[in-house]
Amino acid sequence: MRIDRADVIVTSPGRNFVTLRITTADGVVGYGDGTLNGRELAVAAYLRDHVAPLLVGRDAHRIEDTWQYLYRGAYWRRGPVTMTAIAAVDTALWDIKAKVAGLPLYQLLGGASRENCLVYGHASGRDLPELYDSIRQHLESGFRAVRVQTAVPGLESVYGVASSAAASVGGDARYDYEPARRSARPAEESWDTRAYLRHVPGVFEAVRHEFGPELVLLHDAHHRLTPVQAARLGKALEPYDLFWLEDVTPAENQEALRLVRQHTTTPLAIGEVFNTVWDYQALIREQLIDYVRSPVTHAGGVTALRKILDYAAMYQVKSGMHGPTDVSPVGIAASVHLGLAVHNFGIQEYMLPAPQTLEVFNPTFEFADGGLRPGEEPGLGVHLDEALAAEFPYERAYLPTNRLVDGTVHDW
Repeated sequence: MRIDRADVIVTSPGRNFVTLRITTADGVVGYGDGTLNGRELAVAAYLRDHVAPLLVGRDAHRIEDTWQYLYRGAYWRRGPVTMTAIAAVDTALWDIKAKVAGLPLYQLLGGASRENCLVYGHASGRDLPELYDSIRQHLESGFRAVRVQTAVPGLESVYGVASSAAASVGGDARYDYEPARRSARPAEESWDTRAYLRHVPGVFEAVRHEFGPELVLLHDAHHRLTPVQAARLGKALEPYDLFWLEDVTPAENQEALRLVRQHTTTPLAIGEVFNTVWDYQALIREQLIDYVRSPVTHAGGVTALRKILDYAAMYQVKSGMHGPTDVSPVGIAASVHLGLAVHNFGIQEYMLPAPQTLEVFNPTFEFADGGLRPGEEPGLGVHLDEALAAEFPYERAYLPTNRLVDGTVHDW
């Protein structure tokens, strides 16, 4: 099972994706997701110029050895570009191994621990009637859990609100599809923390009154709060029984979560910008979070994220894998296979991909009864149409940046 080729495919069917295709000498093909939103070409170059030449001739079955070779052998460790590139290789090798075994990937990870993986969608609105409509649309589509984001009075555009014109792609696409804008520079949004903290608890009070106690609700603060502000928000939202409050404060300062934890029992989810177990070490060991947010794509692949989740399981911390549209169907498929297998699964984020994305990648995972389940064919169950992918060339795009109302650059 020697590796014969490692090719990098960059395509943009609605948004930019980086896919690694590894081909063995006897023709088995495996795919890995190397997409890093707004920095796609950095990963593509890392893979193409530095990693691919090292893979040719290696034994495709030696997944752990290859992971350690790419992580330890480069000397320069960690970071989103490096770990996304390693994840692409690792996922592609698991795809190959499962295809050779004739089994869907989750079977090689220990088999199914549940019937499907509960997912949540993104409901949002500029006002309560629009938010209610969005929630109802998700429920009618089969979702049983929704993330609720809302506009804040006085701010022109806010993260996560689908109808924010300033956040659309080329001015005609919804924010809940892709926040990155096709432009030479990032769009700039403005932020007022005090207005946000005044507004959000009332939104959840209204949503609970409208939809009752059973609907699973989540919310994302998107790194914008100080520890004291985060504690205040978590406490204010306790009456509304959130499944989780996500990214309440930048978690590079892991000690900050101690203060938040002391003041609220609202469950906390952290980590979509993390990429190694070292980022989580104190947060998990001290039980400062409840859910690990990293996706397979950005955390070093199936091999590395499985280890993070096994460590988390020792402390009753569960998975909550990142799954926006900037994780390709290859990455979503890998996360769903892993989520189906691990015991400490919590929930999976799932934003419906654009139709052209589905046409290019042809995933076999299925959404039903509020959850995702991988297909039963060998491997990941993704079939990249490379001829069609070539019809969607890369287009420069950036996630927005953020400033406070006085002009200070702030966390987005």
